[in-house]
Amino acid sequence: MLTALTASAATAVPLLGAAPADAVPSRHGDLLYIGTWAQGQVHAVRFDADRGAMTPLGPVAEVSSNWLTVHPTRPVLYVAGGEQTGFVRAFRINDDSGALRQVGEIETETVPASSGGLAYIGLTADSKALLVAHFGAGSAATVLVGADGGLDGVASRVLDTGSGPHPRQLGPHAHHMVIDPSRRFALVADFGADRVFVYDYDRTSHRLSAGADGPGAFATAPGSGPRRLAFHPDGRTVYLLNELTADLQVLRWDARRSTLTSRQTLTTNAPDHLGPTSAAELAISHDGRHVYTSNRGENTLVVHATDPASGRLTQVQRLPCSGDTPWSFSLHPGGRWMFVANEASDTVNLFRVAPGSGRLTDTGTSVAVPHPDCIGFRTPHVPGRHVPGRG
Repeated sequence: MLTALTASAATAVPLLGAAPADAVPSRHGDLLYIGTWAQGQVHAVRFDADRGAMTPLGPVAEVSSNWLTVHPTRPVLYVAGGEQTGFVRAFRINDDSGALRQVGEIETETVPASSGGLAYIGLTADSKALLVAHFGAGSAATVLVGADGGLDGVASRVLDTGSGPHPRQLGPHAHHMVIDPSRRFALVADFGADRVFVYDYDRTSHRLSAGADGPGAFATAPGSGPRRLAFHPDGRTVYLLNELTADLQVLRWDARRSTLTSRQTLTTNAPDHLGPTSAAELAISHDGRHVYTSNRGENTLVVHATDPASGRLTQVQRLPCSGDTPWSFSLHPGGRWMFVANEASDTVNLFRVAPGSGRLTDTGTSVAVPHPDCIGFRTPHVPGRHVPGRG
């Protein structure tokens, strides 16, 4: 269908940049891999979760990195590129040093898009496929992942349709994709079409399909720009963050009918908000009690508490992101920390997450990274050491 390409030093150069003199590589700590918007690099940071200490390791690969994700059990990093044809590259991780070695490359589009590259990649729950959203092409794809974490080819590709009233919405722009808990449907947030498309998903072949009548769809407000989706652990509630209107929607998911219905809409803007409006990132705590968002128009993080019965939200905290343009953030697997990629101020900032209340506290700790856009975690396996989230 589409062919996997061999690794090429011309497109992605592994390297380990000079680390600070006191940065001694060690397996006793997590590795943070950080993409850089339009900078052509991936950076690495060693993180001590007990002390809340970050040690920069510098750039570890020269490669376009719009988004990235890490295999949960294999030492493999996947990087989504900004090229118009949508490249996904796989890198083998050296747990001792953090260095990367490219081991695979695949192209998800045969025809170059008019603008933009990949907006998102993420692994399915069984880690046997990558979910890929191509912003410029307005398409969503699945890429098969082998037992060793390698790329095994493109399984399927579907094309969104539609447009919106905003100048950035001249056509479809797939921005995010998630699989529903029943593993029968894929939900695609399309920024350009003001839609959440619902495609059929085959859990065995990992293929996406639209059906004879096309995909189902949930329509958002015109000009809202859907950006991020997240399922609550209850499997019935979906949270949707819209970029252009900076609002957060609570949706009810009906897996029997494969439909979404609106339950609540909240703004992530402050009551006295003026100027540009732009929301960026969305995440749910592991216990489902809190929903976190970032607001790039105000340089803030917003925390909401969830109602256990309805999934509806109540805002509990709004605080500065300690930088400019919080492009994304990631919750540490242990649940105690949040890392914020402040793209315009060139920093990754560390926040503490309070158990129970979910409230955030700025630790004042940060590392310098040029235009950070995405953060992934690798926890090296150490015999006798418990790894959060792995039993």
